[in-house]
Amino acid sequence: MRIVEVRERAIPLQANIKNAVVNFAEHTVSLVALVSDVVREGKPVTGLAFDSIGRFDQSGLLRSRFIPRLQAAAPGSLLSDDGRLFAPEKVLASILRNEKPGGHGDRAHAAAAIELAIWDLNAKLLGIPAWQLIAQHFGVQPVAAMPVYAAGGYYYPEDGIDRLQDEMRRYQDLGYVRFKMKIGGAPLAQDMARIEAVLKVVREPAHLAVDANGRFDTASAIAYGRAMQDFGLRWYEEPGDPLDYALMSELAAAYPHRLATGENLFSAPDVENLARFGGMRRGLDYFQMDPGLGYGLSEFVRMIGALEKHGYSRKELHPHGGHMLALHVVVGLGLGGSEAYPGVFAPFGGYAPGCRVADGCVAPTQAPGFGLEEGPQLLPHITDLLRT
Repeated sequence: MRIVEVRERAIPLQANIKNAVVNFAEHTVSLVALVSDVVREGKPVTGLAFDSIGRFDQSGLLRSRFIPRLQAAAPGSLLSDDGRLFAPEKVLASILRNEKPGGHGDRAHAAAAIELAIWDLNAKLLGIPAWQLIAQHFGVQPVAAMPVYAAGGYYYPEDGIDRLQDEMRRYQDLGYVRFKMKIGGAPLAQDMARIEAVLKVVREPAHLAVDANGRFDTASAIAYGRAMQDFGLRWYEEPGDPLDYALMSELAAAYPHRLATGENLFSAPDVENLARFGGMRRGLDYFQMDPGLGYGLSEFVRMIGALEKHGYSRKELHPHGGHMLALHVVVGLGLGGSEAYPGVFAPFGGYAPGCRVADGCVAPTQAPGFGLEEGPQLLPHITDLLRT
């Protein structure tokens, strides 16, 4: 059993929206296909994945380094000990050959696309959904459905309070009961008015989180915290640079409610440092690492281990993502929940039509693998990639 071909294509996001730092209109994502020599119903079994949302495609790194290394590896060296499946850790080690430690940037996203495609491929070889394979592989009791929140409240080219409130009402109509909005892209007073307007729709402050996307320095982060303190919001996310652990620690000492961060940490050592030096409070704060940005599921499980070693619960993990990959990971590893992107970040954001929102939760379907082929907006890109 071997991988006979690797294909990759950069797909643009359909999102002319901003957070406090970036405009997503220019963003792209790498869609990866690992074509095996196993044929079912006249077609090769193919593993699919992508490098998550919020960064850029990794075509250069994939084509110049990681795909050639994967293709050059001895086929048997990539298999599990019994030879029945591909071994994700062995594949990851193969594509990271000759790479120095550290520097966990775009390299982590490129590697993640391949590593996650291996999980999709293995699940399809077994004819089971990826969440089930993940739970079995790591000996975890999966959750029946993923608690989810609608992540929106971005800054639009033509924006206003009415548009923002209407957006949150649409999410309520879709069945969401928890929400997140952006801050930091407007002056403090304007952002406070935006939060107050959303709370008039959401009504329950504990159901609304805010996200600064790393915009603030320490003084600004604390100023926002003090301004929001009486709201009692669900959490205050990524106030400053993700590697500024001193900022997080100082903010945690000043802000009594939940903080969340980790989306832009891509390795277990970075998460270890966050646990040691970031001031994160056990039983209160949340972690949001994304396996699609951090070398895939193998490294993500090491991140969980780093947190559990320091006394944190895996229920305190709410990965960034808002897509099918995150859904299967959260369910399979028994994590606390994740986000959703209703109506934005097509063709990668959101869930397949069969994944219904009910009581603020989403459950995956029984489709083999991650079920990416069930996404009506992503399927044409998959079909085109496999046809060429």
